[in-house]
Amino acid sequence: MKRWAMYFVLLLLVISKIRAESYSSNVEAWKGGEGIEEIGEQLWVEEEEDEEIGGIELWRTKESGKNPVNVDSFGAVGDGIADDTQAFINAWAKACSLENAVFLIPEGRQYKVNATKFKGPCQDKITIQIEGTIIAPDDPKQWDPKSQRNWLTFNKLTGVRFQGGGVIDGSGSKWWAASCKINKTNPCKGAPTALTIDQCSGVRVKHLNFQYSQQIHFAIARSDSVRISGVRVTAPEDSPNTDGIHITESTNVAIQNVHIGTGDDCISIVNASSNIKMKNIKCGPGHGISIGSLGKDNSTAVVTAVVLDTAIITGTTNGLRIKTWQGGSGYVRGVKFQNVKMIDVQNPIIIDQFYCDSSTPCKNQTSAVKISGVIYKDITGTSKSPEAMKFACSDTVPCSGIVLNNINLEREDGIAQTYCNCAMGIDFGVVKPPADCLKNTACGGGDKEKYQSALVQHGKLQELAVLAGDEIGTRKKPMKTSGFRISNAEATFLLWSDSGQSLHLIPSAMSAAPQLMLLPSPNPPPPLPSYKNSCSVNKLKPD
Repeated sequence: MKRWAMYFVLLLLVISKIRAESYSSNVEAWKGGEGIEEIGEQLWVEEEEDEEIGGIELWRTKESGKNPVNVDSFGAVGDGIADDTQAFINAWAKACSLENAVFLIPEGRQYKVNATKFKGPCQDKITIQIEGTIIAPDDPKQWDPKSQRNWLTFNKLTGVRFQGGGVIDGSGSKWWAASCKINKTNPCKGAPTALTIDQCSGVRVKHLNFQYSQQIHFAIARSDSVRISGVRVTAPEDSPNTDGIHITESTNVAIQNVHIGTGDDCISIVNASSNIKMKNIKCGPGHGISIGSLGKDNSTAVVTAVVLDTAIITGTTNGLRIKTWQGGSGYVRGVKFQNVKMIDVQNPIIIDQFYCDSSTPCKNQTSAVKISGVIYKDITGTSKSPEAMKFACSDTVPCSGIVLNNINLEREDGIAQTYCNCAMGIDFGVVKPPADCLKNTACGGGDKEKYQSALVQHGKLQELAVLAGDEIGTRKKPMKTSGFRISNAEATFLLWSDSGQSLHLIPSAMSAAPQLMLLPSPNPPPPLPSYKNSCSVNKLKPD
């Protein structure tokens, strides 16, 4: 019997080691910037070990080795009236100087805290245990003029964990009333972001509640390796600029199992962000899930490798949106949206390269952020507007490499449509409403049918067999497999000939005289026909 017990213990140790090594290898792959497909689903199933076992919080036990630092011990009152800012600052200084510290905001209390920056680096990894409620001063006149855009900021931390099930309450109603979007006579001013994680790495945020922020609820800025789960964000549908989770200049961010309903984007991803993965997202009300806005004030923006897998978007103004200003530069590429259900969404799928969130009209400009390699797969639901899919792309920097696979968007009253301007791509499977305009609006390219005909006649291609989601990534060297994939250089189509032997590489960024590139093949295809600029932003199809 003892021998069997010993074998059982050894087996458990082996399993534990294998699991730990598997987790470590996946984290390293994620940090190393490999293609998203290399990480696979492991990122989602390999959860970190929980801080709670059987309802007993380990950090509270003597055996945990944790050092709790309670804000109450530093004079915090927690009645929602007294100013507890200095108590929080003093408690943080102590916690940051200790090893294995827990910065504790106890449950059952409301702590009023003004704009504060909690600075690192700290002595060791730190846990921020928010069990109670942190509330902001509700009057904009009471706000520190030196911190008009931030409320709670955590800066230069490594291996930090936010948890506890508590509430971060921005008390934003008076800020919203003062917004120029609510009262047009008011000047347009910025307002604070409730919680900002800035220049941090190895961040874990789980089971927190954000509500009623002055503007953005939760921002991730200039950070790497951030995982967010079990977060809920709440604000009224008419609260201006109250984005749920905002990602800027950050890499390797994973968001899963969150529920966001606000007056702006549920999730917004802006410049210098890459390797962003979202899964199991509930969004609504709000403005949907957005990449952008990008390119404002003629700026350069780059966003790459973004994946959304499984979402329910309900009653929002937009569903899946990419928005850029005229005059910008840079690119968005390597984007995949899949397994999304829309319920009464105004614009379920939209690319808008004429975005203009301004009180005055935006002038027409020729430069634009290039959008390419965007995949929509298994998107279903209902549209409140006639144009269930809208691809309004730049005349001079058209969208390319758009792939639609198994789309079913309907209207309860009327017929849904697809609008294209200077957008090029393909569709396969069931696509409703039809998106034939993707094959007919090649800006900088006149008759796209001639282009496709040249390929079919020479290569005898049976179909554009696109395995949309499986080949999205960031490898420089394309994989030899049929379908659509994305390289670091630009979005490309990969097509097998009917013999199954030769692989044709076709640049999707159509230049004035695009040429067909070819991997080794006995019969290279002819050059592609050149095109003339024929797009008009005011027309459904080019002349």
